[in-house]
Amino acid sequence: MQGRDSERGRNRPVRCLVVVADDFGIGPATSRGILDLAAKGLVTGTVLLVNSPYAEEAVRAWRQAGAGLEIGWHPCLTMDPPVLPARQVPSLVGPDGCLWPLGAFMRRAFTGRIRADEVEAELRAQLQRFCDLVGRPPALVNSHQHVQLFHPVGDRLTQILSEELPLPYFRRIREPWSMIARIPGARIKRTFLSYLGRRDAKCQDDVGFPGNNWLAGITDPPCVTDTQFLVRWLARIPGEVVELTCHPGHWDPSLIGRDCTAHDGRLQRRVSEFDLLRHPSFQQICAQLGFTLVSPSELSRRGARRQDYAA
Repeated sequence: MQGRDSERGRNRPVRCLVVVADDFGIGPATSRGILDLAAKGLVTGTVLLVNSPYAEEAVRAWRQAGAGLEIGWHPCLTMDPPVLPARQVPSLVGPDGCLWPLGAFMRRAFTGRIRADEVEAELRAQLQRFCDLVGRPPALVNSHQHVQLFHPVGDRLTQILSEELPLPYFRRIREPWSMIARIPGARIKRTFLSYLGRRDAKCQDDVGFPGNNWLAGITDPPCVTDTQFLVRWLARIPGEVVELTCHPGHWDPSLIGRDCTAHDGRLQRRVSEFDLLRHPSFQQICAQLGFTLVSPSELSRRGARRQDYAA
């Protein structure tokens, strides 16, 4: 498919931009914000946290909105209670009956205290709950807080999803090294995730999951207050299929104590990302660079199997 570069008077490839709003169902106001953006065509997919206490409410709102927003699954092992009874997955659950928060989960994973059989059991239960709530298997998948990068989660999640036909769009968590050097914000985190993400992406490529070349948008909360944040990212990232990960929403106090504190900036980050996606500069840079916003399932229908990139 070709698009016309009117400024230079020549044809250039049209690039695909998948805009996935993470954390649908995490809280009522967050879900409303995502649906508001979908109604304006500014996000092309979202992923549902099925173990959230607000998951059923979010699915009802999604159905009522009728915005055609593609909804996928957001496997979660780091927040809220598990879908299975806690006694069935004791290595995943803290004293409060909720899944371990990310820091504790990573420490336990790196020291071999997360049981692979419990990970698989909980992930299968979450996938079944998604199907029960939505009425079909997910067309796209990415994990909450990127836990798919940590052993044994990635291998078990890949195995579970490889049993689904057609294969869902599966996020590659990798960023070009040159982008980490050129774009400020959370460079240590981005380097760590991209390092782990290259192995994870190779496994996905080997199975044949459709997905993105590169992932844009990972950062820290203060960075998204800059109105040029998305412009800088999209102007520099290579690849024919780019996914922009985002966490937009309205101000949502239901997240306090679950996903954030009242003062760590993570609530405001969602509002800032909502504003960034609505800002005229977002659509302008997409048009200028030849990006076409597409849904994950549209890429899957095109047979978009991504190759490994070494940049």
